[in-house]
Amino acid sequence: MSSSAVSGTVNGGVSFWYADDGLPVQRDPLAGDESADVVVVGGGYTGLWTAYYLKKAAPFLRITVLEQKFCGYGASGRNGGWLYNGVAGRERYAKLHGHEAAVRLQKAMNATVAEVVRATREEGIEADMHVGGVLEVAYTPAQLARLKEFHARELSYGEKDRELYGARQTAERIRVADAVGSSWTPHGARLHPVKLVKGLAAAVEALGVTIHERTPVTEIRPKHAVTPYGTVRAPYILRCTEGFTASLKGQRRTWLPMNSSMIATEPLSQEQWDRIGWEGRETLGDMAHAYMYAQRTADGRIALGGRGVPYRFGSRTDNDGRTQPATIEALHDILVRFFPSLAGVRVTHAWSGVLGVPRDWCATVTLDRSTGLGWAGGYVGSGVATTNLAARTLCDLVQQDSGQAGPTELTALPWVNHRVRKWEPEPLRWLGVHGMYATYRTADRRERLTHSVESARLARLADRVAGRH
Repeated sequence: MSSSAVSGTVNGGVSFWYADDGLPVQRDPLAGDESADVVVVGGGYTGLWTAYYLKKAAPFLRITVLEQKFCGYGASGRNGGWLYNGVAGRERYAKLHGHEAAVRLQKAMNATVAEVVRATREEGIEADMHVGGVLEVAYTPAQLARLKEFHARELSYGEKDRELYGARQTAERIRVADAVGSSWTPHGARLHPVKLVKGLAAAVEALGVTIHERTPVTEIRPKHAVTPYGTVRAPYILRCTEGFTASLKGQRRTWLPMNSSMIATEPLSQEQWDRIGWEGRETLGDMAHAYMYAQRTADGRIALGGRGVPYRFGSRTDNDGRTQPATIEALHDILVRFFPSLAGVRVTHAWSGVLGVPRDWCATVTLDRSTGLGWAGGYVGSGVATTNLAARTLCDLVQQDSGQAGPTELTALPWVNHRVRKWEPEPLRWLGVHGMYATYRTADRRERLTHSVESARLARLADRVAGRH
């Protein structure tokens, strides 16, 4: 990669999505002991959507949101802006509960994309939303074989409006170098993550929800959320902390904080866009084992992400999103592999963040009726839409438990009350995750070099060891 491509790159600063308006003025921290009907721990998408739907359903509820830094500090302010219908763990839920149960989960996710668009518009949140769907491309024979399997699998889960394209049809949408095929679903949209989280926080406050920022919760126990500034007591304590869950007392091995990194280019010229295409502004992904994700931003940049350094020893998380130079170079290399004509385009921003990964890679929603403790998360990078479905499900579970409502279609979904074992202790956790992603990258390189139709055996082995399938 040329040094000029990353000259002057803003590294960190939480994320590029804060570049225009800067970091928000933080709300007041908790000032002492308080009481509420529901405490939501975490001011990201899950927590804010949960507070939103609970307050809409039961306006009399006293709801308090506790956030360690500011709303959108975590994955909700650092993600790739992919609002799409993927949900982590669907295949496992099909094995555990039957295919039809997993179909119900998938259909709920399809509807969730439309629900986020609807709610955002209803609340007047300007989040640069563009409903262009999701395009997954393949550029090696092995990726094409996986793409066709993926496409057929999605159809089997009821997604009848998905389309499969060959090389020519793919190029008509977007000209990715060497692309041999793609699969497109209409259930997806591009958005600006921070504009969504800021707007959602404002909407929640306008409904009468109390938000305390700069208030880290150090321990959650039945009816208590403990912070350095006081304890908030409530019948329901809902943990919505995703990649930061490991910082809570007793939760070190619950979900692994997986690191994901992103870059954003300078705005492209019209001539450059003409060469690339991408007029539909679909969110863009690929079928590599160590996959990438990208969007065409509202201001004409490409924001592109991938795994980078996947995990920090001891489940540590970063402070401000600063990213290793080698990761920035690797992401720039992906950009140029996809679009060779952009070799000289500058990378203006780079950042990283963590997402939550359960040991079985399954997103879950749980309410323990004996303790009033609930949680949602483990989205494994698919959280922009899944947070909304999880929040509505948590809302229904609380309503059902408190006698305000009965069971619903959401409370019967197979991910409700799913339990999984904890991650291994260190150093096994660090060795396993780093070994897995090194194996995926090696498998991708082999597939590009050999042009074999068979997926690299190394990747299948890594999947089994990781517990992903």
